[in-house]
Amino acid sequence: MKQILKIITVFLIVSLTTSCSKEFLELDPLSDYSDAAVWNDPALIETFVNNIYRNALGFPFSIERLSDYSDESHFTPDWDVTNFNKCLMTSDGLMGWEVSWATPHTLHFRWAPLYSNVRACNIFFEKTEGVDFGVDDQDIIDRMKGEVHFLRAYTYHYLAALYGGVPIITEPYGLSDEFEVARNSYEETVNFIVADLDAAAALLAEEAPTNVGRATQGAALFLKARTLLYAASDLHHMQSSYAPGFSNPELLGYTGGGQAARWQAARDAAEDVMTLGYSLVNPDPAPTDDIAQNFIDYFISYGYESEDILLQYYTPKTDENWDGYNPALYCGPNGYHNWGNNVPLGELVDEYEMTDGSSFDWENPAHKASPYTDREARFYATILYEGAGWRDRPSDVQGIDPWNKIQVGHVYDMAGELIVPGVDTRSGPIEDWNGGKSGYYVKKFVDPSIDPQYVKQDVPFRHFRYAEVLLNYAEACILSGGEKYLSSHKLLNQLLIPVKAVCNLEGFTPAVLIDHMGLHYYCGTGFRNCREAN
Repeated sequence: MKQILKIITVFLIVSLTTSCSKEFLELDPLSDYSDAAVWNDPALIETFVNNIYRNALGFPFSIERLSDYSDESHFTPDWDVTNFNKCLMTSDGLMGWEVSWATPHTLHFRWAPLYSNVRACNIFFEKTEGVDFGVDDQDIIDRMKGEVHFLRAYTYHYLAALYGGVPIITEPYGLSDEFEVARNSYEETVNFIVADLDAAAALLAEEAPTNVGRATQGAALFLKARTLLYAASDLHHMQSSYAPGFSNPELLGYTGGGQAARWQAARDAAEDVMTLGYSLVNPDPAPTDDIAQNFIDYFISYGYESEDILLQYYTPKTDENWDGYNPALYCGPNGYHNWGNNVPLGELVDEYEMTDGSSFDWENPAHKASPYTDREARFYATILYEGAGWRDRPSDVQGIDPWNKIQVGHVYDMAGELIVPGVDTRSGPIEDWNGGKSGYYVKKFVDPSIDPQYVKQDVPFRHFRYAEVLLNYAEACILSGGEKYLSSHKLLNQLLIPVKAVCNLEGFTPAVLIDHMGLHYYCGTGFRNCREAN
C-alpha cells in the first residue's frame, strides 16, 4: 500500500511540474475572450457584429409598440402611454421607455442605447482597420464592414427621425475624451447616413444571404431611398410652419437648397433598388384567388420571398422570457388566453375602404347596419372584428364559443341590463383584464396555426419590403416630375406594375393608384380622395 501511495505522489509532482511549464495557470477563461482574441478571429468578430444587429433592428412586436404612441393602436395596460399622448409627460417618465423588462422595443429608441450602438460600430471599424486577415478571411471581414456601415446608418436613421440633426461620431471615445460634442445639422446628418449606405452598398452582395437576416446591397439602397424620401418631405422643408421662431432651424431640416432636387434624389435612389431584381408577391392574382389570404400568407411566411429585402429571424427559444418577440401572444384576444395588447383604434379601422374604393362611413345607414361587409381585402387580412372567424378556441373556452368567432360585443335585455358579455371583452369570463378596449384585435403578422399560450411564434419580421420601394418611388416621381414621368417610365413598364389611374382633383397633388396583390395603394398628397378610374 505504501508503494502505491509513493507512486501516486511522484505522479502528481511530475504532472504539476509539467503543467506549470506549459503555463497551466495562464489559460484563457472559458466564459470570456480577450480583446486580442476577438479581433483576430472572424468568427468572434461576427458575434460582435451580431450584437450590433440586435441593437439596430430592435425588438419588433414586443409587448409595447411605437404605434401605441400615435393614433394607430391602444396599449391596454397603458403604463402612462395615454398621458404621454396627451403631452402630460415626456418619454423619460414612461415605464416602457425606461425599464428594460417592460418593452425592449421602445427602450431601443432612446438616445443612450442608440449612441451605444454607434460606439459599437466605431469600435468594429477601429479594431479591423489595417489587420491582415488573409485572403479567405478578408472577404468575410469586408462583408461585415459593409454590414456595419449599414447598421451605423440605420442607427443614425432612427436618431435623425427622432431628434433631427445629431452629433456625428465616427470614433469610439475613451474615458479621457471630451464628450460634449455639438449637434450636426439635419442636412449633415442625412449626408452622413447616405455616405455610410453608399459604402455599405459597395461592399455587400446583391443576392439574399445564405446566412439569412443579414444586410445586402438591396437593404443598403432601400434605406438610402427611404432616408432621402423622408428628407425631401415638407416636414424638413418648411420648419417655419411648425417651429416658428426656433433658434436653430438647421437641426430640424434644410435651410438651403431646393426641395425639387431632394425629391429627385429620392426618386433616383428608389430607382436604384428597382434594378436589383426584386418583384412583388402575387402581383397579378387570378380571379379565383382569395386576395386577403394571399396577404395573410405572405406576412406569416418564412421567406425570403421575391419581395423581401431585409428580414429579422427568430427561433422559438429567442428571448424565452416574456418580454421577447411573441406577436400572437401579445396581441391576441383574451378569449384565447392572449394578452390583448396593441389593439387597433376604431379610427384606424374606419380608414379601410369599401371594395368599390369608396370610404367607409358610420353615417351611411347601409355601412352602419353591416360595417364589416364588402370592405377591402386588407381589412379582412389585418383586423379581427365582431363575428370574424378565427382559430379553434382553447378547450376550456369551447363550451362558451363553439363557433370560433370573435366576440367583442355584448347582449343586453330590453331594460338595458347586460345578459351575455363577449368572451373577448373586458366583461367576459376569460382573463377579462387582458381584454382590448377598442373592440378590435390584430390579425396581421399572427400565425393562426399555433397556440401562443404554449408555442412561441417564430415567423420572421419584415423590416424592408419591395412594395415600399414602389410606393416611395411613385411619391417621389409625382413630386419631382409629375404623373407623366411615373406612368411612362420604362422601369415601371418592365416591372409590370399596373398604374390604374392618374387623378387630378382640385386642391390635391395628382395621385397614382397601384395594385399590389390585388390591393389598392394611393400615392401622393390627398390620396384618400383619389378613386380608381376604369
